[in-house]
Amino acid sequence: MSTVNGGISFWYAQDGAPAPREPLPGDSTADVCIVGGGYTGLWTAYYLKKAVPFLDITVLEAKFCGYGASGRNGGWLYNGIAGRDRYARLHGHDVAVRLQQAMNDTVDEVIRVAADENIDADIHKGGVLEIAQTPAQLRRLKDFHSVEAAFGEKDRVLLGARETAERIRVSGAVASSWTPHGARLHPVKLVKGLAAAVEALGVTVHESTPVTEIRPKHAVTPYGTVRAPYVLRCTEGFTASLKGQHRTWLPMNSSMIATEPLPEDIWAEIGWSGRETLGDMAHAYVYAQRTADDRIAIGGRGVPYRYGSKTDNDGRTRPATVEALRDVLVRFFPRLAGARVAHAWSGVLGVPRDWCATATLDRSTGLGWAGGYVGSGVATANLAARTLRDLIRQDSGQAGPTDLTALPWVNHKVRKWEPEPFRWLGVHTLYAAYRKADHREATTHAPATDRLASLADRISGRH
Repeated sequence: MSTVNGGISFWYAQDGAPAPREPLPGDSTADVCIVGGGYTGLWTAYYLKKAVPFLDITVLEAKFCGYGASGRNGGWLYNGIAGRDRYARLHGHDVAVRLQQAMNDTVDEVIRVAADENIDADIHKGGVLEIAQTPAQLRRLKDFHSVEAAFGEKDRVLLGARETAERIRVSGAVASSWTPHGARLHPVKLVKGLAAAVEALGVTVHESTPVTEIRPKHAVTPYGTVRAPYVLRCTEGFTASLKGQHRTWLPMNSSMIATEPLPEDIWAEIGWSGRETLGDMAHAYVYAQRTADDRIAIGGRGVPYRYGSKTDNDGRTRPATVEALRDVLVRFFPRLAGARVAHAWSGVLGVPRDWCATATLDRSTGLGWAGGYVGSGVATANLAARTLRDLIRQDSGQAGPTDLTALPWVNHKVRKWEPEPFRWLGVHTLYAAYRKADHREATTHAPATDRLASLADRISGRH
């Protein structure tokens, strides 16, 4: 059998497309209008409606709920948040520690709500294991482990080669860092269950309703305009399609493959009985999970960015990217050289110019937004939604400040990305540099991070 390429994602091929919801029938009003039916928008609707049941909330989604990153991601529910180190420099270490603790708690919050709402999303809390395979990666791993401990992760564990192999036998792994604050899940089962829970609470969800412009108290669509005191932009990697937002967040592309279900003899050789989510310390890093039906789903960068901030329609992935991901899979697990790649797909994630996730409410206009998760959105979207809930309740006089509204990512401002062609040239040059640095580190076995990657980090704003 050949590889299925596109079709949104493997997760939809496995679980099926959702039944379509009706588009916006015409001009309408609401107390809160949420643009975007992914994790951020749905979680925000959920928490707002639970906190203030009488609120009239409308969600507008261009395609269908979970069409974007929420239905295509790697299923990593973990405690990483983009920009924490920068927030520590801007606001102080202790404030950033509180942000990290909020993310640690968010992993359990998602698991709790899924259980309360009877959402079976194949969640397994096995933690996150990140490995090193070269001397330079080992140095970065040790530095990373020390930094995470300094931000309050006292339960994080540094493992040597033998201890790593006892968890997962990745070829050439010399060490790893494990945190309990992570879980594997099925992204589409989560987003479908969340959409159903939101509707059950009385939230109105309109699909096939693209919003073309957001302005104070207005969300404009081809079918009519929704007027609301609060309009929240929850569009992540698709933000560039909105009027005036073309350079706000860069839609970075990430691609994935999923194997066929693997037999027991292969799992006996690989291990992975703890079903940890698996990552590495490469500059062009990869992320993987062992699925509930015993496949390996693994992802990484393919074509990192399309000219003009374009996004794909159905997740189709270039054959060269599929082969590159397969090469990584076999490099990690040589026993899989003959395993079939059952599915390949791609999607976009939102990247701010300073790589910092944000949650914002402009009290002068009623406009709010959250995103820029840089690939950590499965959990961060939940924290963002609870933060937007608290900001709206504070602004409307229903509640005062909370611990969440005091976090350093709230109302963070960032400059726009460069115009084309500089944006395209810059991103492709930087990722070519990261790939070259990974190759040199693997072949020279130098103990220090390649200078090309360090330069790319400084130019890109990642560090």
